[in-house]
Amino acid sequence: MKHKQISIVGSGWLGLPLAQNLQLKGYTIKTSTTSKEKIKSLVAENFLTYCFKLGIEDNDVILPDFLKGSEIIIINFPPKRKIEDIENVYPKQVQELLKHINSTQKVIFISSTSVYQNTNGIIDETLITKPEKASGKAVLATETILRQQLKERLTILRLSGLIGYERLPGRFLATKTNVANGNAPINVIHRDDCIGLISAIIEQNCWGEIINGCSDEHPLRSLFYTLAAENIGLTPPTFNKSEGETVFKIINNTKSKEILKYTYKHPDPLKLI
Repeated sequence: MKHKQISIVGSGWLGLPLAQNLQLKGYTIKTSTTSKEKIKSLVAENFLTYCFKLGIEDNDVILPDFLKGSEIIIINFPPKRKIEDIENVYPKQVQELLKHINSTQKVIFISSTSVYQNTNGIIDETLITKPEKASGKAVLATETILRQQLKERLTILRLSGLIGYERLPGRFLATKTNVANGNAPINVIHRDDCIGLISAIIEQNCWGEIINGCSDEHPLRSLFYTLAAENIGLTPPTFNKSEGETVFKIINNTKSKEILKYTYKHPDPLKLI
């Protein structure tokens, strides 16, 4: 296999271990950060490291250099939910990158299953998406822009709720009371499987696709978060038992297993707590 150069936008909870994993496989990695304090630690990992903030600074010099020579670009930063007008801000941030991506480079966009509406049923990649929250609308708008320009050079990976390592789900709802939707099935994915799916897309040259990433099993919200809190010694949440109809969606991961021949390392979230 000819080892490629890959530019990864974002070096946080997912981006850094992803860069480490791909580097171990022989890829040359360019990575980015918005924090000047983080540059030294990334350089120590032997990454070609760049510091920039999309939508805030003039990046017309640094972005071409960051993307130059890379066969694959991984766009891996989520919309910041506390930003006002995120539905417009986030797509513009990605568009700033897009104008420097050349006609031969391929892109993996790390998206989210927040683009899907609740249907009280099983959802796959063929659903016409109608996101219900601003962050989901921002992500879907960005997907649309990327698909229009990149077409078959783009693969979108829609990840469910991220868990694993320091992201302990027991902390998410601990001590909260009267929590809604306790009888809803959850959709989560472990970081190991996020990295596994991204690696599979690269290694199998899987382009022009939309793929869901989610664990096989979907335990009930009340059971999962109660056990998760108890197992790390925190007070579990209490759930509203008198609310009306449960609202949910179940993310189907069949396409990821069939098209990528991928076997999930952590198919059952209950075994992670």
